[in-house]
Amino acid sequence: MRIDVLTLFPEVFENLNSFSIIKKAIESKKVEIFTHNLRDYADNSRKVDDYPYGGAAGMVIKIEPIDKCIENLKKKNNYDEIIYLTPDGILLDQKESNYLSNLKKIIIICGHYKGIDHRVRDHIVTKEISIGDYVVSGGELPAAVLCDSIIRLQPGILGDESSALTDTFQDSLISPPIYTRPEVYKGLKVPKVLLSGNKKDIEKWNDEKSIERTKLLRPNLFDYE
Repeated sequence: MRIDVLTLFPEVFENLNSFSIIKKAIESKKVEIFTHNLRDYADNSRKVDDYPYGGAAGMVIKIEPIDKCIENLKKKNNYDEIIYLTPDGILLDQKESNYLSNLKKIIIICGHYKGIDHRVRDHIVTKEISIGDYVVSGGELPAAVLCDSIIRLQPGILGDESSALTDTFQDSLISPPIYTRPEVYKGLKVPKVLLSGNKKDIEKWNDEKSIERTKLLRPNLFDYE
């Protein structure tokens, strides 16, 4: 999988690429992440932003550097999606991460300041994604979240690939409680069924707890239709 990230702060991803699952994915050549500094596609002053028309406060990233960068990338690659991270995009969920993880090449645009010229969104971007109903200073951290959510699903990245199949939200349910050694700690005990070795009983307990916790914590995940 190839991921191209358009950003004003490529150093964020230099650090990200040095840790955990993403580092493993890159070293095993399962994933390639390329960062592109939008200032390299600006005019001689390297100015990428300007005041918004209409007199609103703040600054807006201009269309030219984004368009030039993407046009340059398209000369060498065919992309499945061009993604813009924005609070008013579709909410990132496990279903969306699963879909994106199966693509070969994607572009991620990181906004900053008040955002990007809307013509980019209307005519260049193919998908807009939000990681939550809140605002952060720029698109770099949301892009990092998005990258991690899809890279970990690449074949051969997780030590036990079946682990991803039991993640919260994979089946629209919250995962059941999980425990490890010691069996008893300060009088707190691991549920007996998990120690029984009876696979059928354990699966039944896990299913029941998943439904129970989802009803309690995230009832909106149930489809009542």
